Amino acid sequence: MVAQACVFATPAIRDDRRRGLEVTVFSNYSPSRRELLQVGAGLVASAMVRPTLGLAAAVSDYKITPGPGRARLKGGGGSNTDVWAYDGDVPGPVIRLRQGKPARIVVENRLQEDTTVHWHGIRLPNAMDGVPGLTQPPIKPGERFVYEFTPPDAGTFWYHPHANSLQQLGRGLAGALVVEEAEPVPADRDVVWVLGDWRLDSDGNIAPGFGNRMEAAMSGRVGNTVTLNGTLPGDQNVRAGERIRLRLVNTSLARIMALRFEGHRPVIVAVDGQPCDPHEPEGGRLLLAPAMRLDLIVDMQGEPGRRYAVIDDYYDGLAYDLTSFAYAGQAPLRKNPLDAPMRLPRNPLPEPDLQSAKRHELALQGGMPSMGNMTGGGKMQGMGGMSGGTGGMAHGRAIWSINGTSMTGDGHADMLPLVTLMRDSSHVVTMRNETAWWHPMHLHGFSFRVLSRNGVPVPHNQWADTVLLAPKDTVEVAFVADNPGDWMLHCHVTDHQTAGLMTVLRVT
Repeated sequence: MVAQACVFATPAIRDDRRRGLEVTVFSNYSPSRRELLQVGAGLVASAMVRPTLGLAAAVSDYKITPGPGRARLKGGGGSNTDVWAYDGDVPGPVIRLRQGKPARIVVENRLQEDTTVHWHGIRLPNAMDGVPGLTQPPIKPGERFVYEFTPPDAGTFWYHPHANSLQQLGRGLAGALVVEEAEPVPADRDVVWVLGDWRLDSDGNIAPGFGNRMEAAMSGRVGNTVTLNGTLPGDQNVRAGERIRLRLVNTSLARIMALRFEGHRPVIVAVDGQPCDPHEPEGGRLLLAPAMRLDLIVDMQGEPGRRYAVIDDYYDGLAYDLTSFAYAGQAPLRKNPLDAPMRLPRNPLPEPDLQSAKRHELALQGGMPSMGNMTGGGKMQGMGGMSGGTGGMAHGRAIWSINGTSMTGDGHADMLPLVTLMRDSSHVVTMRNETAWWHPMHLHGFSFRVLSRNGVPVPHNQWADTVLLAPKDTVEVAFVADNPGDWMLHCHVTDHQTAGLMTVLRVT
């Protein structure tokens, strides 16, 4: 049974200024006083929310509390949905840090079960990585854990639990983390879109059945409701002539997105927080799998008074409008696109020596055969209405494997490494997807250079921490093993991870 990918009726976007989802950036461009007054007036009612200016410069201490919350996830005047949330809200607060500046984040657990926080994409000490049993003891109900690290890289990252991941992430525990550059690229606004995917029942409650064994063997738990910054997406108010830096974060359990910006030409300037050569996406389609992030520069060159859809058309036959850019009726802020560089400053990533690099091969195996043609998009199979709950996975029976070995669950103390890497040595890892399903493979503790896909070099100098493999894909990545510890490598379709598509790399 195929799930419906839909967005219900859209209520007004709430005012989330305190949560840091948008910040105004002052560029080298010097508008006149009149232009400043005009743009201020034009953006007051914007549905794109904005934080206190300069927050990251003043704050390096945070406290977040995972616990119960409520969210309006269903349209039509329905009641709020019980969720699990950081600080009572979904997504959690945007944490803004400064590159190279120490951060201290206290996590106080108000859930009725153990939790941890994984700081996804941050190159940090192993003890701060948030994997229960492997890198830290779980945070018990009522207890707290202090995470301390200094982010070496600027970029767009996110945070989420690594304990009972299916339920905790699937019930709302996720938030964006932005590490700001000392000198950001010129733009009029810096906007975060945290994209979420929910499976709701007819009453608007989160549907049970996490860990369904048949779903886990196919596309995972894809929902029937998509949210943008925790709400059903309404119009995003913009003004012609402005430049926006747009940070996309996909926090879904399994939903892959392919976004098309009608009437616009977004430029990708970073992948998973790591700067790349600025480029337009191939075919105008932005592919965003679970856990992946993209930083875009979008020049608003539409006509005043018009609306332009942002369309997600990844799943065959299930395209829908995610949101729309709604242009104010005012004259353009500027006649031509901002004449300023888009290239972000490079982060201090060690460059792998490909000549001396040791080579490793990882084969992704298992799952069920595909039930349809995967060309041009994806299929959602085994969706909805199934019984069986957690099935065999609750007892550790694996569905997936890497090189014939499986690790189930979220992390535990006796996870033996599949590969041991010498510290500070270079490595090339070839991942072969021998399955019929898509897998966003995430490596903790590192960013890697994406070298090739199916023998073809990957352009635009791309680094990532999560790489998406289509069925039968072969992808080569390279990195320097400069961060000691036991590090997870796993699929970020969370059902796949918990059902065996996970391993550990040890750096000594």
